Amino acid sequence: MRGIRSAADIACFAFVSFFSLFSVGYADSMVIPSSVYSRDYEAIKAVDGSHETRWASKPSDRTTFTLDFGKSVAIDELAIHWEHAYSSDFQIQTSEDGKSWSTLFHQQDGRGGIDRLKNLSGKGRFFRIDCLKASNAHQHVSIWEITFSNPQITELLLVAAKQHLLQAGPVMSVVEARTQLAEHDVKEVVFATREDGKDGHWYANIGYWSYDENDMLYGRGGRLCKLNIETGELVTLIDDPKGTVRDPVVHYDAKKILFSWRQGDSRTFHLYECDMRGENITQLTDGEYDDIEPCYLPDGGIIFVSGRGKRWVNCWLTQVAILFRCDGDGKNITQLSANIEHDNTPWVLPDGRIVYQRWEYIDRSQVNYHHLWTMNPDGTNQMIYFGNLHPGGLFIDARPIPNSDNLVFINSPGHGSREHSGHVAIVDSNRGPDDQGALVNLSDDATFRDPWPLSSDLFLVARGRQILAMNGHGNSTSIFALPDSFDKDVRLQEPRPVIRRQREQVIATHIDPAKTTGLMILQDVSLGRNMDDVKPGEIKKLLVLESLPKPINFTGGMDPLTYGGSFTMERILGTVPVESDGSAFLELPANRSLFFVALDKNDHSVKRMQSFLSVMPGEVQSCVGCHEQRGTAASYSIDPGGLMALQRAASVPKPMDDIPEVFDFPRDIQPLLDKHCCSCHNQTEPAGDVVLTGDRGPMFSHSYVNLTIHQQFIDGRNLPKSNYAPRTIGATASPLMKKLDGQHYDVKLSPHEQKMIRYWIETGACYPGTYAALGHGSIGGYQQNKQFNEDKDWPTREAFSRVITQRCTECHQRELDLPTPTTMSDEIGISFWNFEVSDPRFKFSRHRMFNLSEPEKSRFLLGALSKEAGGLGLCSEVVFTDTQDADYQSLLAHIAAGKEFLETKVTRFDMPNFRPRDEYFREMKQYGILPKSFNPKTDPFDVYQLDREYWKSLWYQPLDE
Repeated sequence: MRGIRSAADIACFAFVSFFSLFSVGYADSMVIPSSVYSRDYEAIKAVDGSHETRWASKPSDRTTFTLDFGKSVAIDELAIHWEHAYSSDFQIQTSEDGKSWSTLFHQQDGRGGIDRLKNLSGKGRFFRIDCLKASNAHQHVSIWEITFSNPQITELLLVAAKQHLLQAGPVMSVVEARTQLAEHDVKEVVFATREDGKDGHWYANIGYWSYDENDMLYGRGGRLCKLNIETGELVTLIDDPKGTVRDPVVHYDAKKILFSWRQGDSRTFHLYECDMRGENITQLTDGEYDDIEPCYLPDGGIIFVSGRGKRWVNCWLTQVAILFRCDGDGKNITQLSANIEHDNTPWVLPDGRIVYQRWEYIDRSQVNYHHLWTMNPDGTNQMIYFGNLHPGGLFIDARPIPNSDNLVFINSPGHGSREHSGHVAIVDSNRGPDDQGALVNLSDDATFRDPWPLSSDLFLVARGRQILAMNGHGNSTSIFALPDSFDKDVRLQEPRPVIRRQREQVIATHIDPAKTTGLMILQDVSLGRNMDDVKPGEIKKLLVLESLPKPINFTGGMDPLTYGGSFTMERILGTVPVESDGSAFLELPANRSLFFVALDKNDHSVKRMQSFLSVMPGEVQSCVGCHEQRGTAASYSIDPGGLMALQRAASVPKPMDDIPEVFDFPRDIQPLLDKHCCSCHNQTEPAGDVVLTGDRGPMFSHSYVNLTIHQQFIDGRNLPKSNYAPRTIGATASPLMKKLDGQHYDVKLSPHEQKMIRYWIETGACYPGTYAALGHGSIGGYQQNKQFNEDKDWPTREAFSRVITQRCTECHQRELDLPTPTTMSDEIGISFWNFEVSDPRFKFSRHRMFNLSEPEKSRFLLGALSKEAGGLGLCSEVVFTDTQDADYQSLLAHIAAGKEFLETKVTRFDMPNFRPRDEYFREMKQYGILPKSFNPKTDPFDVYQLDREYWKSLWYQPLDE
């Protein structure tokens, strides 16, 4: 039995509708999950009547969700609204005693969405969903809502809601709020107003869309204001209706304000200061790149976030901003971060370190890891503060709570919300970076922004057009709202009290700006989490890789770099030795995004980092082991001077001169497949239903697609998962490697050929070896998550679709229950960026069915053509007895049109006449890689060389250079 999945399926249900429940009490004794991922996803949220809140479990092989109604009730109809993390194998059960269970329904082929279950005819005091298996893309399960048709159950849940209301914390009145603010000497508050950014992502409010440099992302209506809380007087310090004001910070002495301002006649944000009257305005920074989110440093400098890093979001169409610092007058700007994704909202902790949001994803999900990190004000000692191991939530706008070890921050659900909106949350720093119980959401809803802590029981926050005071129970009251004279589209942002603050501790610098490298000391690579199966001395070397920034990007997926895998290309710097005691001593290039793969004596990968590290010039950094807990020291005492690696000079990564630094699949891997594999795995003899020819499909080659969907290489697959067990990710875990040494039909590649494939896998198994391929070379490719360069309007499309519908679709649906693409762009419901490779629909995926190198060898044609006529005869009944059939010719004509379109209109990176999109050249000119006079139509170019020059331009250079 398969449930119907549609929003309309549940129209007849009597929905549970009541307030969200959080407190321990009746509600929590009624709702009993086997686990809860975090407080954001408590079990009560699966039955709170809201489809905007959800329960999520922790990763587990088996998960249960139980309701105790307190008495026996009838269960006949219900609907389960799964989040993306659904259960593909689950049972619906009831029990009278919670021990002996009766199964009413067993779903063994779940596909998520909405499961509507009827005629269950069950009864019991206890109700349970027993999730026996999570979907392949996730290791946990999550439910938006469970709805029941029985009004008796609705009534029981309403009782629980009323009980919860009785347990709510104290409400804060306006009078009490103002009294408490006065007790903290808060008489005035400064804030900014502006329209929200034009894109829904939290970071996309600077710069322009990649496809149109004149389509800007920022909002307008900029003002810097000061409010007198006692009198209600509102003073506008800066009013720039066409400009944008953001991120005000009051100086330690409360005599001046630091802020970011894009003036109305400019496209770019820069840092400014003014006095408390809005006078004596001084511009601190200038240039072509945005400077935002500044913070005063106790040493007199300023730390801020800037687009000066010259890189683009790996999974979107906007520019990246990372951490920089400058002197108090804006001079001596220095890059602190090597991140190839966003850093945000730096702030100084009492001990002088900087806490900030760092978004990163090395071979894992792009939407789950944007958490809190720390660094010293000179960029050294970058370390996780909270998060990174466990997926979920955007942690941003963090501030230390006075007289406490805790931080307040915004926990913006999922991948984050526009302008950082989210829950006001607190994290207990004493519980370490991985303890999910250390995070507590104060606010029930996720509409707040910009928290400022005055004490553990008093916070200033913004929401919409208001400033609110919030107490430690999460209850809030408005103390100010923008008057109607302000444009209706502007929002109030970043309320900051005008109070004196004590300077934090000053940390002396640990960098040497004259050097281009830093040092890394690794104590014992065999120590750490999830390393139990690694024997001492097993790891012999470290492969040093660099995650490469993008000069441009066009969509939210990873195409065409990979099919569901990495979003970036990775570069081989080389290997360094690991001593027999597990120690290593490395000299690494400064301010680059690096990570390691631990290799054994045979160069087989044992363990892989999925987070980057970097060293500042002259920095000496150390770590205990591999994936060790950052909050703990080694499990035994050791004299660092006794480490074997420290008895010699630091090891510079030794390059591999016989393989590429950056792999390109058609150039480097396809010739090996042609030589050793294609005699058996070709279009006309696809052994095992696997084709390994380099023929082009609508987006990838057939070989690349087949290796992907047949899981011949094991990568991170864009999954919300980290710290894999040893030897379960990378080349060692990849079935393809076991087919190269003679075990697979005596196919034996040379040691060098095996090395080529091994390190292609270790570097992310990308398809192109150049970022110039982005946004180009595909039929039905993606821009801003929408398909473009489609074939729907081609003259040959109508006849093609008619033939498929009349002669293929019905049979495929009836006999195989599978859809068939009716155009070259038709994904037949398979998500491009978040799919399961075991999906049976891949049998007829467009990426396999169309051959744009040799149209007559397309699977659409060979599969339907009789063997006697030279086809494969795969259909249960012969569709075409010969190639002269008019319908056969209609199919061939459309595919041939695709070949022509690819070769003349949207050339691919591996074609002789390839020319990237104009936006690629535009950015290369902006970065100074190409001269402004460059004309791609007439001037020669080498995109591989341009990429290398772009990356090299980002390398750290000593100040005197």
